[in-house]
Amino acid sequence: MADLRNNFVGIKSPNPFWLASAPPTDKAYNVERAFKAGWGGVVWKTLGEEGPPVVNVNGPRYGAIWGADRRLLGLNNIELITDRDLQTNLREMKQVKMNWPDRALIASIMVPCEEQAWKAILPLVEETGADGIELNFGCPHGMSERGMGSAVGQVPEYIEMVVRWCKQYTRMPVITKLTPNITDIRRPARAAKAGGTDAVSLINTINSIVSVDLDNFAPNPTVGGKGSHGGYCGPAVKPIALNMVAEIARDPETYGLPISGIGGITTWRDAAEFLVLGAGNVQVCTAAMTYGFKIVQEMITGLSDWMDEKGHKTLDDITGRAVQNVTDWQYLNLNYIAKAKIDQDACIKCGRCYIACEDTSHQAITNFVDGVRHFEVMDEECVGCNLCVSVCPVENCITMEELPAGALDKRTGKPVDPNYANWTTHPNNPMARQAAE
Repeated sequence: MADLRNNFVGIKSPNPFWLASAPPTDKAYNVERAFKAGWGGVVWKTLGEEGPPVVNVNGPRYGAIWGADRRLLGLNNIELITDRDLQTNLREMKQVKMNWPDRALIASIMVPCEEQAWKAILPLVEETGADGIELNFGCPHGMSERGMGSAVGQVPEYIEMVVRWCKQYTRMPVITKLTPNITDIRRPARAAKAGGTDAVSLINTINSIVSVDLDNFAPNPTVGGKGSHGGYCGPAVKPIALNMVAEIARDPETYGLPISGIGGITTWRDAAEFLVLGAGNVQVCTAAMTYGFKIVQEMITGLSDWMDEKGHKTLDDITGRAVQNVTDWQYLNLNYIAKAKIDQDACIKCGRCYIACEDTSHQAITNFVDGVRHFEVMDEECVGCNLCVSVCPVENCITMEELPAGALDKRTGKPVDPNYANWTTHPNNPMARQAAE
C-alpha cells in the first residue's frame, strides 16, 4: 500500500490532505470532527489582531454557480476572517494540538501591514504549539479594503517585507498564501522567497460577482438589497490554480520552493494533478463544505489505489513529475499531427460533433452519407483541434489518433515530418526570419 505520509517544510501529517483556512476550520468542534474523519491537517480560519472581533454580515454570505445537474461548480463568498475572539481561538488551537499531536495544525494570520502588529501576534500563536503559520495575503474582499489580504498580496515589496518580519519573530515555518488577483503570479512568489518564506500556498479566492438578482437588480448574495464582490472558489477555479502552481514550480527563480496547492480540489484525481505539477500537499475547502468532512476518505483511498496501480510508493515519487512537461506555446512540436476518429459502434447519432465542427470550427465532419445520417471525420479537412471530443456526450466515442512519421496528412498533402520543430524556427515567424538574416 502506498505511503501517504507527508512532510511539508518539516510539518508532518499522516496524509497530504489539509483543510484550508475557511469556515470548516473556524473552531475546535469542526477541527476535531475533521481529524476524526481522517484529514491530515488543518489551516485554522484566519486570525486577526487582539481587540474588538471582526464583524461579519448577518445574512447570506454565499453566491453559487451550478451545472445543469445542480452540481455545485463554484462558490462566491463575502465572509471575512474569524469573528471569534483571538484568545478563544488560541485556547482552542492549543487544546486541539494537544489532543491530535500527529496532525498538522497551521495558524492563518492577517493583521495590519505594520511590523508591531505581526511582532505582537506571533508569540501568541507560537505558544499554542501550532506547527506553522500561513500569511493570508489573498482575501480579495472586506479586509483588502482595510489594507490587508490581497491589498498586500498584490504588492511584491509588501510581501517580502512582512515575510522578513515573520521569519525574524517566530521559529515556526512560514507559508505565504498568494492571491490569484494579479497579472503574473511569479512576482509575488519570488518576493516571498526573497523574504525567506519556507513555502507558498495558492490560490486564494478570485475576485468575483457570480450572478445578479434580476428582480432586485443587485449582486448575489444580496444583503438588504445590496451586494458586493467576493471570493470565488470551488471546482471552477481549479484550471486557474493548476496553471499558477505550475508557473511557480517551473520558474527558475522559484524552482524548488515548496508549494501547498489550493483551488477546486474535489477528488483524489484533482489532488494528484496538483501534486504532479509541483505541490507538496493540498488544501481543500469547498468540497468539504459541499459534501462533508468524510470526503477525505475517498481522496485517501483513491490516491493510494492509483499510486499502487502505477507503482508509486511514496508522495516523493509523484511530486513535480509533470513540471518538466509544461512548456510555453512556442516550444510545442508543430510536426505533431493528430486526427479525430469516431467510433461508429459507440456513436449515438446526436450530431453535436457535426454542429460544433460545421458552425464553429473546420467543417471536417459529415452528417449524411448516401442519404443516411452518418457522422464521420474527413481527414482532408481535420486540423486535429479536438473540439468534437470535448462536446461529444459519449466518453471515448471520439478519440484523437496520432499520425505516424511518414504517413500522409491528407489535409496538407505532405508526409508527417519525424523531426521536432517549433515556432521559434518556423519560416513564418518574423523573429526567426530576422535571426536567419
